[in-house]
Amino acid sequence: MGRVTPRLGVRVLRATLLVGVSGCGGSDVSRAVLQSALIENYTDIVYASYRDSLVRIQELGGAIDGFLASPTEDTMRTAREAWLAAREPYGQTEAYRFYGGPIDDSDGPEGLINAWPLDEGYVDYVEDAPSSGIINDPDSYPTIDRALLVSLNEAGAEENISVGFHAIEFLLWGQDRSADGPGTRPYTDYVVGQRPNAERRSRYLNVVTELLIENLEQLVAAWAPDDPANYRAEFLAMEPDQALQRILVGIGVLSKSELAGERMFTAYDNQDQEDEHSCFSDNTHRDIIANAQGIVNVVTGRYERIDGTVVEGPGLRDLLGEVAPDLAAELSSLLDESLTRVRAIPVPFDRAIVEPEARPRVLEAVYALQDQGDKIAEVGTRLGLTINTALPE
Repeated sequence: MGRVTPRLGVRVLRATLLVGVSGCGGSDVSRAVLQSALIENYTDIVYASYRDSLVRIQELGGAIDGFLASPTEDTMRTAREAWLAAREPYGQTEAYRFYGGPIDDSDGPEGLINAWPLDEGYVDYVEDAPSSGIINDPDSYPTIDRALLVSLNEAGAEENISVGFHAIEFLLWGQDRSADGPGTRPYTDYVVGQRPNAERRSRYLNVVTELLIENLEQLVAAWAPDDPANYRAEFLAMEPDQALQRILVGIGVLSKSELAGERMFTAYDNQDQEDEHSCFSDNTHRDIIANAQGIVNVVTGRYERIDGTVVEGPGLRDLLGEVAPDLAAELSSLLDESLTRVRAIPVPFDRAIVEPEARPRVLEAVYALQDQGDKIAEVGTRLGLTINTALPE
């Protein structure tokens, strides 16, 4: 497996670490030096994972172009597989949210990328309502284009999602009416003459896919190296404690409130598949695992790219090892437990939240992620920082 060449600051830090370890157990290494290298490595990981996400979404765009040019069962299957592949790197980027960064500041595109849950009838036909949705209302929406779909996203209600991953998911799979499988939208929905408004449906799918690519390009540019005017440069110029606090808030909120709470416990408590993240494709279990892995990436300072190479350097665990070894061990243990618990959730997730023998495993994963979030807040306190793991208002 390849390794990405570390930046100069990281190489210098590693040499310093070796000197410290050989002399007196690492005590010569200052927190300031280690923290600075940690922050730089974090920006490398963020950039690499957004870049991977863009690559996979561009591949999704190519697969959807092929499907729309020639709608068949095979081309639809290829498009679905590309959507699933794109979710893997993107799910890990959720650890970079919740602190007002470029994805979710006042102008950030997060709501156009991964918003959910989605009211299917807002976009297209559903069972018992064959004429519902934007696609089937040419009188109100004669022209389907980027500006229209962006303007309609979350218009009037949070579940009125018109764009992003889950709009594409619905357009590829349709409603999930199966007890143990995903949606089964037929490819003929995109064949003119086979289904009303097939041309408009094709146009809609094309537009939302192009928009998703644009939004990921925006995030890649925000974190790209060697740009003195982007967010990455701003992040690296912050006071180190301010940057570290943002890093901790991102993973703390994701672990305790967003993943354990909004994405898992809400669905568990309501026993309703409409509350799960990727309900049309039955991919929620993979979403959860990818989100949990994103937290691990930040803590360990290690991200494996889609091409098998690794971006690696100092992580939060290294800093804790110098400042609070007891917490480093406790957090490492919780990372292992949370990953084990989420991987043990039976598939599909929409059955796990209702079947009596499976529900305890979901709750065990929720508790593990909550404990992990609390430990991240404790880490912040030990480092002299205030970490709020509640979702931002």
